[in-house]
Amino acid sequence: MRPRPKFSPHRGPFPHVLSIVLAGGEGKRLWPLTADRAKPAVPMGGRYRLIDFVLSNLVNSGLYKIKVLTQYMSDSLNTHLARGWRLSAMLDQYVEAVPAQQRRGRDWFKGSADAIYQSLNIITDENPDFVCVFGGDHVYKMDVRQMLDFHLETESECTVAAIPVPVSEASSFGIIEVDEQGRIVSFHEKPQVPVEIPGRPGWALASMGNYIFTSDVLIDELRRDAEAMAKSQHDFGRNILPDMVAQKRRVFAYDFMRNQIPGAPERERGYWRDVGTIAAYYAANMDLVAVTPIFDLYNPRWPLRTWANSLPPAKFVFHDPSGEGGHPRIGFATDSLISEGCIISGGRVDRSVLGPRVRVNSFAHVEESILNEGVDVGRHCKIRRAIIDKHVRIPPHTEIGLDPEADRRRFHVVDGIVVIPKNHVFE
Repeated sequence: MRPRPKFSPHRGPFPHVLSIVLAGGEGKRLWPLTADRAKPAVPMGGRYRLIDFVLSNLVNSGLYKIKVLTQYMSDSLNTHLARGWRLSAMLDQYVEAVPAQQRRGRDWFKGSADAIYQSLNIITDENPDFVCVFGGDHVYKMDVRQMLDFHLETESECTVAAIPVPVSEASSFGIIEVDEQGRIVSFHEKPQVPVEIPGRPGWALASMGNYIFTSDVLIDELRRDAEAMAKSQHDFGRNILPDMVAQKRRVFAYDFMRNQIPGAPERERGYWRDVGTIAAYYAANMDLVAVTPIFDLYNPRWPLRTWANSLPPAKFVFHDPSGEGGHPRIGFATDSLISEGCIISGGRVDRSVLGPRVRVNSFAHVEESILNEGVDVGRHCKIRRAIIDKHVRIPPHTEIGLDPEADRRRFHVVDGIVVIPKNHVFE
């Protein structure tokens, strides 16, 4: 094993780090938003994609060698990466999509660990000191350099980012038990009865699905797991990490609550959302429209980066107090995110997120909803608590989210939220 380079966030040589983003997830629980796209390509916050959050974290942390492993419905994701995430090749910086290659057989990825094993050449070709393995579908901010610093200070072979979650929600995550030094002594993937944090009843320590490995260790573990064949699910949470803990390898939990973002308010510390369900996705978007949002998109010291078409600014018309039949025709929005290219043409938008090129026509009312790119809301429509995917034209006088029984007959409804898929045609 090669000598460990010494690293400090303030001085000394920066280690050779490769970042791998796992972006091949199907996202079944987000259907129909994932009917046409991979989960990391799902729009978020109007003008972003879910993958923009992890890529922004890596780039803002000074990590510029990034491979994105794709598989399921990857066309829109590949297009987004190719058009928007271009780093300087002259400085040996890159964000590159790596499709499933079937280099080691005719199988597609059988798990998160197998995804990297099948693309092991991207590690051996780059020959890094450390490998960051991060998920591509969570909403959060993290200075990854601080986690890397912790990895080196503890002389860890694998470091797992962890966050406390309520026990009532913990069965959806990998749950970690640690000793007094933060070393992981037990790892349980989605347990039915989660282990509580000592001294903190009602809470469990969850893995965020973000790992830093010493490169040689990761390669060894991937090869060992591959040899297990049918005995393994080839997954980091179910196999790699529990096996490393069982072997008494140095696996530590990094407390995400100690991560500090420049310019971030204290209320944002520890904000992390797994948007794996429609309800969680909806809630994360609604977090953004709060008067004082917990998750701040406007921090210039930690920008959320993305790619978008060149579109004109959002436009609000008209100012016609008399309107029709005494009803004012005034285009306005309150407590909302309105993306570029939108036209609020005599309609009203409250507590909603509008993607690019959305049009809300006269006397329409959109409330507590998410409208993705190119949605056209007809006159006199009433829309409440809905997620409407791209390029849907809603006929005049349509009501969505006001009559639960009518909504269930016509649309896909999850947890009281009406979801209308991309390119849906109203009859």
